[in-house]
Amino acid sequence: MVLRKVLIIDDEENILDSLKGVLEDEGFQVEIAKSGTPGIQKVRKFAPDIVLLDIWMPGDDGLHVLEKIKGINPDLPVIMMSGHGTVETAVKAIKLGAFDFLEKPIHFDKLLVMLEHAFELESLKKENKILRDTIEGEEQLIGKSAGMVHLRELISLTAPSNGWVMIRGENGTGKELVAKTLHRESLRAKERFVAVNCAAIPDELIESELFGHEKGSFTGAHERKIGKFELANGGTLFLDEVGDMGHKMQAKILRALEECVIQRVGGQDSIELDLRVVCATNKDLKKEIKLGNFREDLFYRLNVIPLTVPSLRERREDIPLLVRYFLESFSGNRKIDISSTALEALQTYPWPGNVRELKNWIERACILSSGNDLQWIGLDCDEPASESPDLASPQEKSLREARANFEKQFILKVLAENGGNVSKTAQHIGVERSHLHKKIKAYGIDISDQGGTV
Repeated sequence: MVLRKVLIIDDEENILDSLKGVLEDEGFQVEIAKSGTPGIQKVRKFAPDIVLLDIWMPGDDGLHVLEKIKGINPDLPVIMMSGHGTVETAVKAIKLGAFDFLEKPIHFDKLLVMLEHAFELESLKKENKILRDTIEGEEQLIGKSAGMVHLRELISLTAPSNGWVMIRGENGTGKELVAKTLHRESLRAKERFVAVNCAAIPDELIESELFGHEKGSFTGAHERKIGKFELANGGTLFLDEVGDMGHKMQAKILRALEECVIQRVGGQDSIELDLRVVCATNKDLKKEIKLGNFREDLFYRLNVIPLTVPSLRERREDIPLLVRYFLESFSGNRKIDISSTALEALQTYPWPGNVRELKNWIERACILSSGNDLQWIGLDCDEPASESPDLASPQEKSLREARANFEKQFILKVLAENGGNVSKTAQHIGVERSHLHKKIKAYGIDISDQGGTV
């Protein structure tokens, strides 16, 4: 259990001692400061969850210190304290962003109730932000195939732990969705899920993006920035495309993960981290290690719990479920139907772009459909011209002819790849051997031309 952190800034030692003692007895982690300047330093270094701040102090008064605290962290709750405050002072403090105002001598029961309210409000704000950031109808892990059932079982076992996870799978299989599911089912679900695209950060911006920077720390740093690691503190950090990061970024990330401490660029204070790391890659990292492209020590730091997301061609029986799910997502108020012939063609197609390609195809088809029937579009319409036929090519006069032409060419291609072996071809494209034999006979394919065997 992580203790709530309270910082007390007051110039009266008896107040500091009594408040510190009471709050520590109540289970809080407490730091104290006797004036504004060391108080500001502890706001940066200690990173409190709440501040108790005296208004009347030598040097910077409490209102001035409050402004500085809000400049560092606008969301940090600050309770002002005073033995001779006025309504005018209290109003000014609230306008400057104070959470509440407490008169001295301090009534400890009242203080504890005020702290409880402050933490409840903070929790509500976090939950509301998470809800706002969550897309309505968030995608689910769809599928009843053996591979998907096994994956969901592993997620259920893994999610409640704090174990770091490495997700492997081809592009478009839904690795980020797996990462979000892990977070949603974890004990950190009320905290942030922060994604980092490791392949997209230029070398010169690595430290600023990951660890943040202070205002004025370099040309163009016009304001303070919180980095991805700090944003994810308490929650889940998702390192996407981890196999594509450069050596400089690998070194920076390894050090931060080993020490669980970072410093903002231009900052002097160390920030302790408490986060769960989930990463994803479409590469064989052991091969990348042998090639010198990936650090072995970083691999073993990240690869605590490996999960593999199956490709769509490995779970063709899930395609009808996915199609209906995406149809509901993209059809709006219309009820768009898909024919059994079209659905069978979708199950035959190899889907090199996996679930992402299927999703995009359904979205395009829904946009182009004016009625209640799905408008068929070519499955390879985004690919350059090749030997593969276009399902919607002009020579075909109907959907049936287009589909038949595609199926025949596709079966010929896969037969050739498998040396004419019908059993291997059937297994590769996800159909029963007897069903493939019927197709071969219907399309007049001579497997002897392919060097074929049963």
